[in-house]
Formats: sequence, C-alpha cells, structure tokens
Amino acid sequence: MDNVVATENLKHTLLEDVLALLIGSLMVSFGIILLRQSGALTGGTAGMAFLLHYITHISFGTIFFLINLPFYYLAVRRMGWHFTIKTFCAVGLVSLLSDVHPLFIHFDRLQPFYATLFGNIIIGLGFIVLFRHKASLGGVNILALYLQDHYGIRAGKLQMAVDVVIVLASLFVVSIPMLVVSVLGAVILNLIIAMNHRPGRYTV
Repeated sequence: MDNVVATENLKHTLLEDVLALLIGSLMVSFGIILLRQSGALTGGTAGMAFLLHYITHISFGTIFFLINLPFYYLAVRRMGWHFTIKTFCAVGLVSLLSDVHPLFIHFDRLQPFYATLFGNIIIGLGFIVLFRHKASLGGVNILALYLQDHYGIRAGKLQMAVDVVIVLASLFVVSIPMLVVSVLGAVILNLIIAMNHRPGRYTV
C-alpha cells in the first residue's frame, strides 16, 4: 500500500507536463533550426519533412505538422488518448517554434559540421524530456515507443536503423560531406535516446 501511495506521489502534475512539453519542444525546434541553417538532414518524420522542405520550399513547420497526421491513429489505438494528446501538442509546438525561431535568431557565422552535431545533441535531449513525460514527436517515435513498451525493443536502436536509412536516401539533396555528418548526427541523437530511455528504467 505504501508503495502505491509513493508511486502516486511521484507522478507528474499537469503543470510539470505542460512545462516539459514546452521545454522539450523548444530544445527540439532549436536543434532543427541549427540543422536547417547548416543544410543538414536527420531521420524520422523530421527527416522526411526536411527532404520535402528542401524540394518544395514549403516551411518545415507546415510539412512537419501535416506529415504526422496519419500517425495519430496508431497512437490512439496503441498508446492511448493521453499519449496522443501530448504528442499532438508537442508536434504542434515544434512545428510552430521551428518557424518562429528565425524571427528572433539569426546566425551570421555557422560551421555546418559543428552545427549539425550540436543540433542533434540538443534534439536528443529534447526527445528525452518529451519521452519522460509520455509524449513523442509522432511518426517513427510512436512506432518505436510502442515496440519498446510492448516488446522491449529499445526505441533508440529502432530509430537509429530507420534514421540512417532515411538519411542515406537523401543523397540527391545534400553533398557527400553533409550526408556523412548527417548520418553521424543521427547516430549520436539515437545513442542519447538509447542510453537514457530504457524499458523499466522509469515507472512513472
């Protein structure tokens, strides 16, 4: 009985969840700005959105929001309404903030390789914040979290495999050096997730 009460007391409050969604989305969207301004790519639905953004010149935020819509059905069916609502809010925030950041931040000098690696680190940390509060950024994240929760397959490992394939498929969009550093950045991002988001590590 005492363990049940202790677990209940450890659960996140609504305010904590709201702040986590905002902070995690801010981190991810800022990392996306670094990748976009350096001309790099990444994996998952964000990688797909980058490809379409580079090809069509439609804003990344708009594409990212739209490309995630089909995955909410799986989220509701497999992960529940609470997870889906939080994920929808996180995706909306990242979509909005990734288009808002450039209105306030401009980089006069940005070393592409450094920005790509550092941007992926920031995105990885933002993912951990969102995952810890039972949210994601849609797409591959939903599938990865579902497989981790139900079959023990680490989210980071699955995402790493998918992300590397997506980045390699982007060869026609970026140069070979940027492709190599984009793959390295995707590996670093997913190593961060694999090391910090393991099945059974958290109970609330």
